[in-house]
Amino acid sequence: MTETAVERVAVQPRPPRRCPECGSAKLWRDGLRYLSDGGGVQRWLCRNCGYRFSLSQAEEGLNSPFSKHVKRRVCVSLARGAKNLAEKPLKEGLAGATADSKTVKGLVLQYEFWLEKEGYSASYLDRIRQVVRKGANLLDPENVKKVIGQQRWRDGTKMLTVCAYDVMVKHVLKTEWKRPKYKQEEILPFIPKESELDQLIAACRSKRMAAYLQTLKETYADPTEALRIRWIELSGNVLTINHPVKGHNCGQYKISNKLVSMLNNLPKKSERIFPTTYKTTVGSYHKIRNRLAQNTQNPRLLSIKLTTFRHWGGTMIAHRTNGNLLKVQKALRHKNIKNTMKYINLINFQENEYDVETAETPEEAKKLATVGYEKFDEFQGVHIYRKPKLFDS
Repeated sequence: MTETAVERVAVQPRPPRRCPECGSAKLWRDGLRYLSDGGGVQRWLCRNCGYRFSLSQAEEGLNSPFSKHVKRRVCVSLARGAKNLAEKPLKEGLAGATADSKTVKGLVLQYEFWLEKEGYSASYLDRIRQVVRKGANLLDPENVKKVIGQQRWRDGTKMLTVCAYDVMVKHVLKTEWKRPKYKQEEILPFIPKESELDQLIAACRSKRMAAYLQTLKETYADPTEALRIRWIELSGNVLTINHPVKGHNCGQYKISNKLVSMLNNLPKKSERIFPTTYKTTVGSYHKIRNRLAQNTQNPRLLSIKLTTFRHWGGTMIAHRTNGNLLKVQKALRHKNIKNTMKYINLINFQENEYDVETAETPEEAKKLATVGYEKFDEFQGVHIYRKPKLFDS
């Protein structure tokens, strides 16, 4: 059988690729977006606004090498001696088993289907994939136990990883193992100043990222909860969280006109307000945070995570409500009140950590109260108000 010649089609010149967010043509290649069939699509990072995106085949051009999958399967004729591409079974006895890439991929895929069927969280699968990246052999529980123990993770992270693998051992591998014992340690969260949070929001070149961080600040939402918010859940100045994470309740928040304007300026091309993944959001946020810390020479910014916005909000509410446990629990939407206890009396403010103002008329007192000042003392008819610098923007 003769081989047919491959005709080459001349590529027509086309305009340069542009960022869909700001229209800039200053782009960097920034990894691949992997598809369900094993292929990949080129990802681009805008140097002007920091927006990360991928283009469709129509936008890239049909003849562009980046419009096609980077990884492809080659179909070889059996007459020319094709190899047997049949995958090996998942396991032929666990003792001394050696896992190759096909076996691990099939095992992880089987685990993913089981988790979806049983309604487990996707975080279980993320833990397993993280162990695989560290070089663990999923077919050998002792090897997995050794790899987990060698990591410089907190005991709480190791405990969650052991739980995820324990589910795989029992329901996918269907065998037994002696799981290691790790305990969840209690760590007090880092609480930044409000001005530092505002600096991070102002440093965002992407309108979507700036609106996302402002949403975290005003709703005290978990980062994953904020990504699940839909456009229909925004009604005027009321934002509803109907898709909470495990351990949280649903809730409604009255947001500022500033945030409403920021959200309404975003493109409405998806059901969700922030149509992106958590991994992409974290990567973009780290670039913004590291750049701002370098420019301002403020190493405290490097300790601010996406969850820090929620920790800051819980501490602020605990202070303004004089440690009212129920109000803090309602604002943070905790199902278990034990999770709220760490925000009570978390910070003891010193005298030099307050901003102090005075008021002589009701109008002056009203203005101070609207920006978070609380009455502290009174001297010769002059009212003294103060507010912690931690909550001063």
